[in-house]
Amino acid sequence: MARVCYSCGKGPATGNNVSHANNKTRRRWLPNLQTVKIVDKEGVRRRVRVCTRCISAGKIAKAPPVSLVEA
Repeated sequence: MARVCYSCGKGPATGNNVSHANNKTRRRWLPNLQTVKIVDKEGVRRRVRVCTRCISAGKIAKAPPVSLVEA
């Protein structure tokens, strides 16, 4: 599964670790993805990976909990 936000498409960024001696090694910054249950456009409950910025901004609507006593 890719490390990409379902809502905004944010993915890993790349760059260098730079030591005190100015040695450079490649590194990655990963987005802070959380797995949440949402109701998508078709009304289907899905489990998707969304970054915390989209969750706090309200860009996604979390699915309401399923009641076990619906009969």
